Amino acid sequence: MPKAGRALNARLDHRNPLVFDTHELGRRPGALQRLSRSVPGPKDLGIEGVIGVPEGAPVELELRLESVMEGVLVTGTARATAEGECVRCLEPLRQQVAADFQEMFSYPDADDRGRPKTASSDKDTVDDEDDEGRLFIEDGLFDLEPVLRDAVVLALPMQPVCREDCAGLCSDCGTSLNENPDHHHDAVDIRWAALQGLTDSLGTGEKDNMSGAEAGVDEKQEK
Repeated sequence: MPKAGRALNARLDHRNPLVFDTHELGRRPGALQRLSRSVPGPKDLGIEGVIGVPEGAPVELELRLESVMEGVLVTGTARATAEGECVRCLEPLRQQVAADFQEMFSYPDADDRGRPKTASSDKDTVDDEDDEGRLFIEDGLFDLEPVLRDAVVLALPMQPVCREDCAGLCSDCGTSLNENPDHHHDAVDIRWAALQGLTDSLGTGEKDNMSGAEAGVDEKQEK
């Protein structure tokens, strides 16, 4: 089923904090309304497994609603605190996020120029294709959640770090290089290690030969 069909068939709940009422604007082009609202963050608001706004955490919204011919143009900013894990040192982090967005919510009975849609069956097919991906006003209400989700995801870093100069972890033992900046391992060239092993082996053999020679000398002296 097309996205537009789902949007129009589903009933919006005015008690949902992310559902907004446009009745005060009416359908008077040029009418303007400004809103400020603090809403609890919806579930899975962010980049899964990386960073996001915890469910229920406050999201501060500043919105500008403008009535135009074809619907209501919504411009706004969402601010919240996101939580995640540093990709370098794996420590928990908190980061302020500000996401800007702008979206047109269309009247379901108007085309993209604000004109009433015709009832032609052929045109209904074309309209369904044109409506794919558009967001609509239903009974004077619109749901901001899909717009908020897209905006927050775009505003969040794909690879969050606790600080720009985070040194991360030692690749050999996992020690935090932030807490132990002088930590290091002596680099050993395996070729030199092999040579050292050969030298040690030869040294041991020479010692054995020398011990044998000394024993022979002692035996002769005793005779």
